[in-house]
Amino acid sequence: MSSDVVIRVVQSIEDVPADAWNALAGDNPFVQHAFLHAMHETGCASKRTGWQPAYLLMQADDVLVGAMPLYVKSHSRGEYVFDHAWADAFVRHGLAYYPKLLCAVPFSPVTGPRLLARTQADRVALARGAIAFAKQLELSSIHVLFTHDDDLAALTEAGYMLREGVQFHWENAGFATFDDFLAQMNQEKRKKLRQDRRRVREAGVTYRWLRGAQIDDAALDFFYRCYENTYREHWNAPYLSREFFGRLHATMPEALLIVMAEREGAPLACALNVVSGDTMYGRYWGTTDFVSGMHFETCYAQGIEYCIANGLRSFEGGAQGVHKMSRGLLPTPTWSAHWIADARFAQAIEDFLDRETSAMDEHIGELEAHTPFKRPAP
Repeated sequence: MSSDVVIRVVQSIEDVPADAWNALAGDNPFVQHAFLHAMHETGCASKRTGWQPAYLLMQADDVLVGAMPLYVKSHSRGEYVFDHAWADAFVRHGLAYYPKLLCAVPFSPVTGPRLLARTQADRVALARGAIAFAKQLELSSIHVLFTHDDDLAALTEAGYMLREGVQFHWENAGFATFDDFLAQMNQEKRKKLRQDRRRVREAGVTYRWLRGAQIDDAALDFFYRCYENTYREHWNAPYLSREFFGRLHATMPEALLIVMAEREGAPLACALNVVSGDTMYGRYWGTTDFVSGMHFETCYAQGIEYCIANGLRSFEGGAQGVHKMSRGLLPTPTWSAHWIADARFAQAIEDFLDRETSAMDEHIGELEAHTPFKRPAP
């Protein structure tokens, strides 16, 4: 690299001007300055919780030309790309897997840019800079999660191995109404979706969409109560605090959409989604009571209906969940990239990834064969 290019690490995104960061991050809300800063300022992603920020910055003539949201991690929680078997293999061979270096948005399995730069050469330089930083700290590995397609070639060129996953996303084929969308589904799935929606209506459940300034403290309080319930039902403590969501609403209000389910005017359940540009991201849901079919209606049918009504192109339904296919969300590959310092483990993991990718491709092919939509005529 030329002598006027400097790569350095800072431990707080507060040290980076928001305008300079966002100029590289683009319109993906999860890598924007306000979102990441809210994670750190509220203590959700911090050294105390096992997420030590170590943001990699690349400057040319004192201008920020590249950045990576990096964390030194002491565990693998909140990542949604599972490497516990790798960590166990290290331990069984007497080696330390943690701490490791992670490039991701904390607690957010959403695909987006991770090598924040305008050129391919700068993206490659960032990926190599992360390796140099990991070697300097003598870390076991680097993991770049849910990375955008534009980053994959740069990561491969820099020596990272790729890992394939799958999520379920809905695409808007120019539907004018929800009924237009239903008309494209096969008879079985269309009938089931209509039955589920009718069951929810007959239970007296109605819906409101609240976005931006329409979301008040009472709505956020109820959402957080539901969010906590969802985690506690699975015997886990929630990753994110009420303060985090309040901070997010204060700094990025138009990014938040709450789908509020009510019965007799009282809130019953809700889902929080993040909206940016022509895409909506399903994030969290919860309820204070059970109504048959309400989970699918609140999380998916209402989200799809909102997208159609507002001309959004796609709805990403979040991590995992083959059950989403019956609601019209289709399998979509996701990618992560991994660099392993120990050459012996790197070879073993590369062999594993080759086999896993073949199996994942086969799995996605099988899922696609069970599309909920009508098949075109021969």
